[in-house]
Amino acid sequence: MILDDNYFMNEALKLANMSYIEEEVPVGAVIVKNYSIIAMGRNRREKQRNVISHAEVEAISNACRVLNGWRLFECELFVTLEPCPMCAGAIINSRIKRVVFGAKDPKSGSFGSIIDLLKYDYNHKPKIKSGILKKECSQILINFFKNLRSK
Repeated sequence: MILDDNYFMNEALKLANMSYIEEEVPVGAVIVKNYSIIAMGRNRREKQRNVISHAEVEAISNACRVLNGWRLFECELFVTLEPCPMCAGAIINSRIKRVVFGAKDPKSGSFGSIIDLLKYDYNHKPKIKSGILKKECSQILINFFKNLRSK
């Protein structure tokens, strides 16, 4: 098994599928350190009735617990959808070294779609890679919203 960007994005997609089944917007995230998944998160806003229950925030919170600290500078985040401003802020503040996302978010994407928060003089700028398993990451969202509209 090759542990590469596709592998970790597939793991994030598994989490997105879990959210889909629970009728949550299907977004999944994993945090990786030294080619090992140390934390996971998925969208749970509806179930938890909490606006900050995004996949990235859950994954970052779990990684902080695992590493017993808030600095995640040795970690990479794989997420199925481009982070929103809140999640981008959490990524910047946690010092994650690299973010890999699948689908762009034309409504709230903050690493290039609506705004690129990395163009500002924050004290940390993660490397960004987009488009990994773009088709799969986009399709689950398309299917989810199509299904939601048909209800």
